[in-house]
Amino acid sequence: MKKLKMLLVVAMVAVALPGFAQRKKVAVVTFYAEKQVDLADVGLDAVTVAADLMNDPTFNLQPLLKEYHDKFFNEYAKKFPFDLVPEATVTGNAAYQSFMPEYTAGYTASSFEVIEGYKPLDHNNGKKNEEGMEKIFNDVDGIMFVYVKFALNKGFGVGGTATTKMQAYTNIVVYNKKGDKVFTINEHANSKKTGVMVGGVPVMKAEKILPMCQSALTELMEDLDKRIQKIIDKAGKKL
Repeated sequence: MKKLKMLLVVAMVAVALPGFAQRKKVAVVTFYAEKQVDLADVGLDAVTVAADLMNDPTFNLQPLLKEYHDKFFNEYAKKFPFDLVPEATVTGNAAYQSFMPEYTAGYTASSFEVIEGYKPLDHNNGKKNEEGMEKIFNDVDGIMFVYVKFALNKGFGVGGTATTKMQAYTNIVVYNKKGDKVFTINEHANSKKTGVMVGGVPVMKAEKILPMCQSALTELMEDLDKRIQKIIDKAGKKL
């Protein structure tokens, strides 16, 4: 009888104290980088010029994305006030793998570099991708989209000759079971490496652009190292 009473007391304490409460779980449903570099700031048509770069096999963003992915799960994930579902649980889900994403006009699956096993879920394409993930992972408290994109920005110059810098931008978005956006983390940083514009046209060769992307992502991760705990503390309590 005494043992039963003790068990009841422990159960009541576990419910009453936040420290004993079960942590919520969130599934990361996509982790990608956009291969189509935004060229709006340098005044070029991204559909044509950026497509040439995107289709260049030497423009390989996978090592950069993998570096960010490992940093995210090994360091940043530990700072969230909830647990992330194991990646294998997400990528090994049959319904997830059979899901057919929809894409923004001008984009296809090949427009994205993804971590192996993940689906390239275009977060900018309305509700279908989000609602599909909520149905598949209805046993967790939320779903998370993580992605990186790059934009070439014009720097200092005279006439048609100028410098360029790459900007890396990350977006981390969490939705709850009801489909409400719980919080969004937006961060960006510019590369230390620079490029050039000659005659008003930036040099767009992969061997020049890729190091700028790496430099920008490095700066972004260093910025997140300093700021992400504060950002998470402010936003993460809303789940």
